[in-house]
Amino acid sequence: RPAGFGRRMEAETARWEADATLQLQIIDRWRNGVPLLPQILRYWSTQPERYRLVQSCVVDYAMPGTDGLSVLNTLLDWPGSRVLLTGQADEQIAVKAFNSGLIDQFVPKQTQDITRHLLGVLRKLANTPHVRLNTLWRSVLTAEQQSLLQIPAVVEALQQLSHGRWVEHVVLGAPFGMLGVTIDGGCEWLQLEPVSGLPGLAELAGSAGMDFETVRAVRAGEQLAAVELHQQLGLRGPIRVAPARPLDEDGLLTSALFALQAGEHPPLPTYRAVLRAAEHRSVDDT
Repeated sequence: RPAGFGRRMEAETARWEADATLQLQIIDRWRNGVPLLPQILRYWSTQPERYRLVQSCVVDYAMPGTDGLSVLNTLLDWPGSRVLLTGQADEQIAVKAFNSGLIDQFVPKQTQDITRHLLGVLRKLANTPHVRLNTLWRSVLTAEQQSLLQIPAVVEALQQLSHGRWVEHVVLGAPFGMLGVTIDGGCEWLQLEPVSGLPGLAELAGSAGMDFETVRAVRAGEQLAAVELHQQLGLRGPIRVAPARPLDEDGLLTSALFALQAGEHPPLPTYRAVLRAAEHRSVDDT
């Protein structure tokens, strides 16, 4: 129903812009010396509406009184991903629309097991970083950090670790790591440390009062100490350490996972609650 779809999407661009502005403000404050970790946790805690942003639209080419491309043409400022369903006669039109950037993917309606195929397309698009926000958050990483994150073995290891574990995550540069949220609102910190930076981390651990054996283990790459995590979040008690795990065959980057406990971060709205609210939704291919 094109008219209903248009009404549903009327305010969506403004919602995206408002959310992008909040993220830009986080990075601007970081550039002025405000740590990133507590800012992101505050954003996750106070902005549950981000889960309701429309990420993808699936539109049939054949629509009552119009066609799917004309409908999508009314959403030029909306930054989400667009999928077009096509009949056999429409495929050349879809190819041209894809090549011109009007759609991100098209799915022929004669595809065998179209529901499974369409869900696969949507999962892939959901895991593709938004171009504008990706560029924004890359600015918090150094050139060396970006190079390390492009090593194929590192990419694969981080994908395997985060897939199915977190519903949302962000990659940070200071401290270097990934902050992730679980489906039930739990929070975890995956600390990343270039092997070349282990002596500096060991020195930081020593200056924070950690014992000789721990400092030695950090310097040797056997453990990582979450010194900056403790400092930025103002955590109480001894600084945590965790076993270090290399992420690539050449041993350039190592990692350690730390779970934040309830009370160590603001309460986070759970994505499971969002899913419960959407349980009535389904894909009907009849």
